Amino acid sequence: MIREIFKKARQVAPCVIFFDEIDSLAPARGGDDGSRNMERVVSQLLTEMSGLEELNEVVVLAATNRPDIIDPALLRPGRFDRQVLIPPPDVESRLKVLEVHTKNMPIEGVNLKTMAERTEGYSGADIEALCREAAMGALRESMSAKVVKQKHFTAAMKEARPSLSKDIVEYYNKIDMRKKSIEAAEKEATKYFG
Repeated sequence: MIREIFKKARQVAPCVIFFDEIDSLAPARGGDDGSRNMERVVSQLLTEMSGLEELNEVVVLAATNRPDIIDPALLRPGRFDRQVLIPPPDVESRLKVLEVHTKNMPIEGVNLKTMAERTEGYSGADIEALCREAAMGALRESMSAKVVKQKHFTAAMKEARPSLSKDIVEYYNKIDMRKKSIEAAEKEATKYFG
């Protein structure tokens, strides 16, 4: 399947191939789980990304929330050589996400700025779930509800919990800092003194 994806991408170039949850597709090889299939998938990905056939006008992107378990060979230059940490949304970003998800929702007495301040640790998906749960709460209260009120959002916060704890954010920041220090060391090592 991997070979076929890359073959089609070369045929229709320019093209972008996007792998979501790449960690489930390409975990580090050599584990004791005995999964030879995963090792073959990783090997095929490596072959396609830096093999004999050029990837002209084909960009390969991937997303993960577990960069620590991806096979290290995939993170070398010529493959997924640029890693970008997407930080959790700040107050302003959370406000914008709230505005998007309440745009077509009749709200009354809801201060979105205050809600943005109260949703520390919420990802964009968490905020979407919060808005959906608040709307469902209004409907549970009355099937003829015309508006979603602050009390519905407050109740929804008990159901739609944040997924980004401080420990998780620190963990990803450490991975990002480690990556940056390795890149800096590699850059320093390649300087020519002559």
